Amino acid sequence: MRIDPTYTNSLVASLNSLSASQQKISQEMSTGLRLTSLGDDPLAAGQNETLTSAISQMDSFVKTVSNVSNRMQAADTALSSTVTALDNALSLATAGANSTLTSTQLKSLAESLTSIRDSVLSLANSSYQGNFLFAGTAISSQPFTLDDSTTPATVTYSGDDATQTVTSTTGQQLATSVPGSQLFGTGTANDVFAALNTLIADYQTGVAPTSATADLATLHDSLTNLSQQRSILDSSMSRLSAAGTYATNQETNLQVAQSTLISSNTASLATQLSAVTTQQSALRSTIAIVEKGSLFDYL
Repeated sequence: MRIDPTYTNSLVASLNSLSASQQKISQEMSTGLRLTSLGDDPLAAGQNETLTSAISQMDSFVKTVSNVSNRMQAADTALSSTVTALDNALSLATAGANSTLTSTQLKSLAESLTSIRDSVLSLANSSYQGNFLFAGTAISSQPFTLDDSTTPATVTYSGDDATQTVTSTTGQQLATSVPGSQLFGTGTANDVFAALNTLIADYQTGVAPTSATADLATLHDSLTNLSQQRSILDSSMSRLSAAGTYATNQETNLQVAQSTLISSNTASLATQLSAVTTQQSALRSTIAIVEKGSLFDYL
């Protein structure tokens, strides 16, 4: 009796299916991934895409925080130097207002204050990666310009009064700058440059005017305002850092979840591979017996 050839074909098809399973299991074991295509697990593949998008969002924000934090640190460093310079200006101006200096000494003091003003002006026009730090959002234009053709000299602000911001991964708007007009009190009673220029004019004549003491108090108030505005920037830096740390932790958690989702179970795969190999061996033996039987009948 001849065996039905379709039975042999069925056995061969089963063997091929087992071989394909063996290849897939071996691939998962070598790559450590159970998801290599959408068809492997459509639901898990969709979840993986969602996780990948979320991880990318977190990573992008963390990089933004790093770059913006560097810019804010550069701004804070410039402001620190500004505070130091204004402290020196206060010491000099106090000496001029409270002691009996000669005309030559007062003029020399005016020159020293002029040097400090120019230094502060340079700091106020500081830039980072080609963008001005204290121009509000008008970062491509130099914010402060000196006109010393008048007495006292004047410094004008051409930036805007807007604050730069970034959006955190939770949707929160975080301030990342303080506009120069706010820091240096442009156009207000706390105008740093107006106070310096007035004191310079006070002492340039070689005779300390009676208004010097009041002008000195104005400079002191301007420095106090600058320090307060700097503290706002420092607080913003702290909030941004906290948001960056949160995003970093979230990114790590998402990566762990993704790894758990797409990673293969080595122990389980080893068991499956052993079972498939055993089934393959049994099928090969069966096919060999069937083929031998068919050949005997034919002879």
